[in-house]
Amino acid sequence: MELVSNSLDEVELFRRTSDRAAAQVRLSVAYVSLRATGDDGTRRRTARTLPLRPDLSGWEESGTESSGMRVESALGGASRVLLRGEAGSGKTTLLRWLAITAARGAFTAELADWNGLTPVFVKLREYSGRPLPKKPEELLDGVAGNITGIMPRGWVERQLRDNKVLLLVDGVDELLGSERRSVRDWLRKLLATYGGIRVVVTSRPTAAGADWLRREDFTALHLDRMTPPDLAAFVRQWHEAVRELGDELPCGVDELPRYEQFLLNSLKDRAHLQSLAGTPLLAAMLCAMHLNRGSQLPRDRMELYRNALHTLVHDRDADRNVPSALNSKLSLGDKLVVLRDLAWRLSDNNRSEIALDQAAVHVAAKLTAMRHLEVQDGHGVLEQLRDRSGILRSPIEGRLDFVHRTFQEYLAAEEATEEDRIGNLVGRAHLDLWRETIIMAAGHANSRQRQELLDGILDRAEAEPRYARGLRLLAASCQETLPSVSNELARRLDGAMSALLPARRLTDPPALAAVGTSLLRRLPRSLGELTEKSAMQTVRTVAMIGGEEALALMVGYAEDRRHPVVNEIIEAWAYFDAEAYGEQVLAGLPLEGHHVNLTHSQQWHAATRLKSITGLSIHYPFPAFAAVEQLPPVTNLSVYDLRGPGDLSVLTAHPQLRLLSVFGQGRLHGLESVENLGNLIYLALDHRGTADLHSLRLGPTTSWLSLYELSETSELSALSNFADVRSLFLATASICKPRGLSSVSAMPGLQDLNLSGMHLPEWLTARDPLPAGLRALTLHACVVPGDPRAYPDLGTLSSLHLSSCRSPDGDPITALDLPVKSLTIT
Repeated sequence: MELVSNSLDEVELFRRTSDRAAAQVRLSVAYVSLRATGDDGTRRRTARTLPLRPDLSGWEESGTESSGMRVESALGGASRVLLRGEAGSGKTTLLRWLAITAARGAFTAELADWNGLTPVFVKLREYSGRPLPKKPEELLDGVAGNITGIMPRGWVERQLRDNKVLLLVDGVDELLGSERRSVRDWLRKLLATYGGIRVVVTSRPTAAGADWLRREDFTALHLDRMTPPDLAAFVRQWHEAVRELGDELPCGVDELPRYEQFLLNSLKDRAHLQSLAGTPLLAAMLCAMHLNRGSQLPRDRMELYRNALHTLVHDRDADRNVPSALNSKLSLGDKLVVLRDLAWRLSDNNRSEIALDQAAVHVAAKLTAMRHLEVQDGHGVLEQLRDRSGILRSPIEGRLDFVHRTFQEYLAAEEATEEDRIGNLVGRAHLDLWRETIIMAAGHANSRQRQELLDGILDRAEAEPRYARGLRLLAASCQETLPSVSNELARRLDGAMSALLPARRLTDPPALAAVGTSLLRRLPRSLGELTEKSAMQTVRTVAMIGGEEALALMVGYAEDRRHPVVNEIIEAWAYFDAEAYGEQVLAGLPLEGHHVNLTHSQQWHAATRLKSITGLSIHYPFPAFAAVEQLPPVTNLSVYDLRGPGDLSVLTAHPQLRLLSVFGQGRLHGLESVENLGNLIYLALDHRGTADLHSLRLGPTTSWLSLYELSETSELSALSNFADVRSLFLATASICKPRGLSSVSAMPGLQDLNLSGMHLPEWLTARDPLPAGLRALTLHACVVPGDPRAYPDLGTLSSLHLSSCRSPDGDPITALDLPVKSLTIT
């Protein structure tokens, strides 16, 4: 575990001036949480809402996350996940963070159940052209291969058999199509033998559809582009992380806050930069370039890549008089020629990694062709580029790759245009491995080449119906990098985009958003003529593109009054500047009957001015409950992470409140005032903030009560005070039996009882009789007797549901013979 933790807990954010090493900082410091959307169109719930909750006839949805929930929350609700994301979206970084956090047992909140799992990190790029692991021990070759020989015999197999493995499989898209099929077969066989392990698989969307692993019961998630608040958090975390580099920085550590604030101000004032830095890779490059070059910031993605390459490959070492750079016989142009050739050779063979000796042979051949150079030492040049450029690295001894595939694609694209290999690109345009290379080639190309490239792609779209949609998407996406096009080509591109619109399918928005801001000019200014389904997907597409032009479209879309469409417009808030979107879009929406999710603190001030708001969930760390007094009167309020104290008496400002949920570690008082909420139907509280339930008073309308985060020291004897509660849900933080559980027997109105995470053998065998009116009992993830004789007095129940329960010996409960009208065991 220590080896995994240490070997993966590093990420390169900057280059040192030393001759050999790249500057690494701890990934555990640099990591920033991202957002994910259910690729199957469903809204994934947080772990807190996963256990069965009383049927609230639609109100249950108030506790769900919006699209774009935190990826950790999304992962916590599924045991098998296919995580898809565009180039540089943070897929590999996320898997590395999961691996080191599992190795340290440091998961919290929704992923707390993952503590105790053994992380197994499989980089698929290392298996291109060779078989995938067949023996359990071979799964560790990527990060712990040097110690597998001294592990206890059969240790890995035992971990798999006991369902204690977190399998992290990275980079389906880095393999050929035939190799991807073998990955799916390999996973299917592995899970047939070890079906209880947790698995996360990553891929770019074009390489694996949302249903690629559906038969294997995988949940598909899509990593979203970073929203403005995400980007701001990334910039702050990046500058915090590089503090560890100290003297290796181009400025003093004490100057970092000034650079950080200047960049944040620039991002706020220049919307195109926000759009440009939509992925962690691009955002990190922007931060590094800003630190290197002061206030010089790029205008587009091609300029960002070009400047980053020039800085990393040559300028930074030369500017700082690094000896190895001064002694180099290669200019910046020479180095780029060598790197372009190497990138093309890798891409041309559908590879992202090569043997170091083989790469040296290719470099030597290229140097021979560069007649103005005297240097012919392929190994020496290659080692200098690897050790100093920050573009190449050796992932393992004797192997070489680019630090990120985007650099390989950028350089391969430039090589394709330099060597006029446009026909080659057109022929490969249907292959997803070549998508980014072709888009960047459109930016590198001259006028004739651009015409040939895009005409060729569009001609294929007309001649090959099988690939038509993907080819039109590719041609449309090329507009991001095109400096200019002819009138005739512009007409053809417009036709291609028209054929793609309007968005209809759940998977359309991410694909269309990748086209970029040029797509926005093709979208309708009003949703009135679109079907409800197309209107919803159009809103999602515009939100994912983001920026000022997208905001202007959303203002027009806010005139639509169809309930599902309004929901999508509300959920799009997280993708835009909080104040601007609140004022220009949400303020004019009729929000009655809809639910608004606040995902970051910048949205709070705008939310207090939404006069028609009736339902609100606060998902970010909320400092003080007293602030809810600032809101217009609401009927539904959920606070998921209360950090400071809370006086529930402030809820008198919300006399029509019907549903209230308060979670977090903030201490609550004024519990007796809940009785004055004459319309309250449902109450959910985190027991960490309500240690003493004796002061809680409920009115006669409050018939649903949920208590979370209970422990063995929790005292539940006060439950006997709640005579009007018909449905009770009790959940522990870990397996235990809270004190006073027998008090449920003194609740005369109780009809539905849900218990989660409790140790119940003693309670089930020695409890007082159940309330006479109890009709449904649900036990989720509980420890219960495996002997049916330990379940007396169940004849009055209409239904008993056992979900993921185990016996005291740890055996899963799969069958019981009990005298209940309806018995369900899952």
